[in-house]
Amino acid sequence: MDINFQPLLDSWVFLLRAIGTTVLLSVLSMLVGFVVGVFVGALRTYGGRLVGALLAFYVDTMRAIPLLVVLVWMFFAFPILFGVRIDSMTAAVVALGLHLGAYVAEAIRAGLTSVRRGQMYAALALGMSRTQAIRTIILPQALIRMLPPLGSLFTIAIKDSAIASVIAVPELLRQSQTLAGQTFRPFEIYTSAMFVYFLLCYPVARGTDALYRRLSHLGSS
Repeated sequence: MDINFQPLLDSWVFLLRAIGTTVLLSVLSMLVGFVVGVFVGALRTYGGRLVGALLAFYVDTMRAIPLLVVLVWMFFAFPILFGVRIDSMTAAVVALGLHLGAYVAEAIRAGLTSVRRGQMYAALALGMSRTQAIRTIILPQALIRMLPPLGSLFTIAIKDSAIASVIAVPELLRQSQTLAGQTFRPFEIYTSAMFVYFLLCYPVARGTDALYRRLSHLGSS
C-alpha cells in the first residue's frame, strides 16, 4: 500500500484551525455541561419533590434521546420553533452542553448524596444557611469524589465533538472529510485525525485520575 503524508503537510494550517475548533467546541460544551450539571444535580438533591421531578424529566429526556438527534434538532428545528437564527457552532455548543449536563447532573447528585447528612446538620447548627453549607462544605467534597466520572464524561465530550460535523461545524472530522475528498488519501488523513483525538483525550483522562489521587483525601468524610 502506498502511504503518502504529503497532503497532510501541505494542509497543516487548514487542519490546525480544525483542531482549534475542536478544542474550542469541546471546552465550551464542557463548561455548559458542567454548569448545567451542577445546577441540576444540586436542585435534584435539595430542591424538593416538584423541582426534582421536573429536572428528572430533563435528565431522563437527554439520556433517552441520541446526541445526534439533539444536535440536528437544535440546528434545524429550534430556529423554526422560536423564530431565531442560530449558527452551527452555537447549536453544537448548546446541544452538546445540554446533553452532557444530564450526565454531569447525575454524577453530581451521586456525589452530593454520598456526603454524610451529619455535615449538613452541623453546618446548620453553626448558623450557616442551607445554600452556604452546600457551597462551602458539601459541594467541594462531592466534586472531589466525582473527579473520576467527570473525567470520563469530559473525555467523552471531546469525542462527541466529532458529531458536530453533521451540521457543518468546521471541526477536525469535518475538515478531515473535506481534505480526504480532495486528496483521495483517506487512510493517512483519518489515521492522523484518530491520533489527534487520542492526543486530546488521553491527557484529560490521565490528568483527572492524577488530580483525584492527589486530592482524594480532601473528599473523605
